[in-house]
Amino acid sequence: MPKFLVQASYTAKGSEGLVKDGGTGRRDAVEQVTRSLGGKVESTYFAFGDVDLYSILDFPDNVSMAAVALAVKASGAIQTKATVLLTPEEIDAAAKKSVEFRPPGT
Repeated sequence: MPKFLVQASYTAKGSEGLVKDGGTGRRDAVEQVTRSLGGKVESTYFAFGDVDLYSILDFPDNVSMAAVALAVKASGAIQTKATVLLTPEEIDAAAKKSVEFRPPGT
């Protein structure tokens, strides 16, 4: 199952909701939306700085992650960025693939 690192930043509207729901309420919302598409939450943490929330999520496929990202962003309460995470074994497999590539200008 593909694994994703999701970084979320709350808008002013989203921050108001966070204050109302609390951190555990928002964690429960992440778990609910992830489970609704056959996924699983590995971890969720709040943070200081430009990014307010970090989650590691498993989804059955990229389309499911994209569907969640679209719905969340459309709410106007949260801006997100999802990064696909690869295992060391997946990198080993990628390193064994033959790739022909011409760098720019060569």
